[in-house]
Amino acid sequence: MRPTLRQLQYLVATADTGRFSDAAKMLNVSQPSLSAQIAEAEAHLGVIVFERGRHGASLTPLGAEIIRRGRYVLRQMEDMKSIASNGRVGLYGRVRLGVLPTIGPYLLPRCTAGLHRAFPDLRLSIREESTVELQEKLIDGRMDVVISTPQDHAQTRSEHLFNESLWVAVPVDHPLASSAGPVRLDTLAGQPLLSLGMGHRLAGLVAELAHQVGAYISTDYEGTSLDAIRHMSALGAGVAILPELYVACEARRDATLVYRRIAHASAQRDIALIWREASPLQDGFTDLAAALRAAATPILGVRNDPIATPDQALTSNA
Repeated sequence: MRPTLRQLQYLVATADTGRFSDAAKMLNVSQPSLSAQIAEAEAHLGVIVFERGRHGASLTPLGAEIIRRGRYVLRQMEDMKSIASNGRVGLYGRVRLGVLPTIGPYLLPRCTAGLHRAFPDLRLSIREESTVELQEKLIDGRMDVVISTPQDHAQTRSEHLFNESLWVAVPVDHPLASSAGPVRLDTLAGQPLLSLGMGHRLAGLVAELAHQVGAYISTDYEGTSLDAIRHMSALGAGVAILPELYVACEARRDATLVYRRIAHASAQRDIALIWREASPLQDGFTDLAAALRAAATPILGVRNDPIATPDQALTSNA
């Protein structure tokens, strides 16, 4: 005897939620039915997958391996269904898209209408995650495709979307605000830099820049969002390092800051659409990448402007 596919779904859902009750709600089944099926699956496997307690269901060491392999089996079944439906042209149905939180809120709202026109039968389920979480969930099948930095995703295929420069944001009375145009990397020497907390790819990139030039990451504050970094810079806490897409979309909202692009090859990141090597949706993802790239192009028109104010940054190319 072996667990059924349905039992594998119950096991994985419980691992994802950490509670039998939450997993039952997610799968629209009763909790007693789900618990009984999980107990039966454990009996078939001859191992205890979950430790039961007041705080929910936690994986045993063997259970973690069972869940990892169960995700793989379920992913293969989803891919098989996609192959069977391959007669249809383009993307359709539910596709689970993961995206970096420093990209999603600024790119996706500006391309939803175009994506709907291009893929009328597509339903995107979107989730923001860190780079590490995106890779883990892509490989184990919890996501179908992600928007991220391709160098951080092994065993995948990708389609380039755009290169994104990094910009500084400083108050109007800061020395870096006194000149227009791109800022040289060496002018950041000795400056306290504001960035997201570690675990974000952007934080690693900013740390590398700081090391190169002799700047330092502020230890008084670690940003939980790009907005928070911007606000801290406005209060004089340091030089905010922000990605280009964010600057292009948010700069108009804060006239207290001056934005300047960092003119250095290291101060940029490559953004791509990334999927599993064996995904049967590869052709559709290539089309999706083209649509996302077309949406990003007009937003990123500020990159070569010599600017001193947010409004100039966004209008001088017009």
